[in-house]
Amino acid sequence: MPKFFYTAKSLSGETKTGFLEATNIKELAQTLKGEGMILANTEIKKDLSKNKFSLFFNRVSITEKMLMTRNLWIMIATGLPLVKGFSILAAQSKNKKMKAALFDIGEGVGKGKSLSDSFRKYPDIFSDLYVSMIQSGEESGTLEDVLKILSLQLEKEKEMKAKVQKALIYPFILVSVMMTVGLLLMIFVLPKMKVFFDGLGADLPLSTKIILGAGDFFFQYWHFLILGLFVLALISAFLLRTKTGKFIIDTVLLKIPVVSSLVKKSNSASFIRSLSSLMASGVPLIKSLQITIGTVSNFYFKQALADVAKRIEKGEKLFASLSPHQNLFPYGMVEMVEIGEETGRTSLILKKLAEFYEEEVSNAADNLSVIIEPALIVVIGLAVGVVAISIMGPMYSVLGTI
Repeated sequence: MPKFFYTAKSLSGETKTGFLEATNIKELAQTLKGEGMILANTEIKKDLSKNKFSLFFNRVSITEKMLMTRNLWIMIATGLPLVKGFSILAAQSKNKKMKAALFDIGEGVGKGKSLSDSFRKYPDIFSDLYVSMIQSGEESGTLEDVLKILSLQLEKEKEMKAKVQKALIYPFILVSVMMTVGLLLMIFVLPKMKVFFDGLGADLPLSTKIILGAGDFFFQYWHFLILGLFVLALISAFLLRTKTGKFIIDTVLLKIPVVSSLVKKSNSASFIRSLSSLMASGVPLIKSLQITIGTVSNFYFKQALADVAKRIEKGEKLFASLSPHQNLFPYGMVEMVEIGEETGRTSLILKKLAEFYEEEVSNAADNLSVIIEPALIVVIGLAVGVVAISIMGPMYSVLGTI
């Protein structure tokens, strides 16, 4: 029997929301009528977990999670019961996957489950960091404060990703346009030029022969080219998901001068912000470090944090555990952590460091964009120049002879 999420109103104007099982909407309306309520709106609770295809293409964005967390924090701060709060949040959500999760979380809380256990059922939406902070807030009675910290954490994460994406979007568009124009030139223009030169029987330079030969190849086998590019993209995407592929990419990124700085600062910012939030929420340091391993994207950072957690388990301080990995972390970070531990203000120092490195990531992304754009323009100019000289030069020579 399907389960419906409903919104109903009484004759006195009172609004009620909740879950009810019914064979259809008509039966649901009759049940509510018997309780003195009039059905205003309803939506069936769908089990998206059985639809793998839907789950893959219906990812929950960081914006959606941020808004949900902020709204939940406000609801708890105003004293709204959790079950009713999740009913409202589910009704507000436009993402089907998030809506189904919030339905189920609200239902679980209504049956007496802890909030953290209810969130833990959805690891593809709520990370270990998120769940651990919620659990810490429940155990310490500071859930309202924890949700406020989580809301800020997600907001900062969103801002940092947006800044990096904004800096890289123009170079991406430029490369895409360049490749599209190049393919169109190869497929539709160069084959006609080849027919023209073949008809004249002209003796062509090597560069012209190579370019015309490439154009003729693309013209005859363009469909295989598109298929090959599609297969190559799939293979690349698969390899990037493997440990070996991830290791190779992360190694290369740390070797490129300008990109290396951006990778180090962005991973450090994510690590520091997450560690600061977890410690401020009362999560033990060792557990916090184990959780932060999942917040960094680079293979070497994951290894370093795993080693730091092991060293702390053996009794070392945080700054001493970070010291062997100073080649990964930006200059001055370990020293600032040492000051934080000596003054007993580690969480505050980490928060300030996170803000500083997030700003550094923004600046590094802007600098990367400034370097990439002129370089791409030079490459495009050289490509256009080579094609122009290789095609127009022999054409003028032939026409001059005629």
